Amino acid sequence: MFNRSFFKTKFMAHKISADICVACGTCQGECPTGAIKEGDVYSIDPDVCIDCGTCVDACPMGAISPAE
Repeated sequence: MFNRSFFKTKFMAHKISADICVACGTCQGECPTGAIKEGDVYSIDPDVCIDCGTCVDACPMGAISPAE
């Protein structure tokens, strides 16, 4: 299991662009921590995201990027 407190101090979360996301669900299935929540546009919980980037690589639309 991931030590989330370690990652929260070291990394920032990713975000999903509402303009680009087509809610296909590909990213959700790839997220190792379950940080991605389903909806009309999927969202990433920054308190759970460990900034591993798996979702970025999985998204076929390129809708996921690092949060600013």
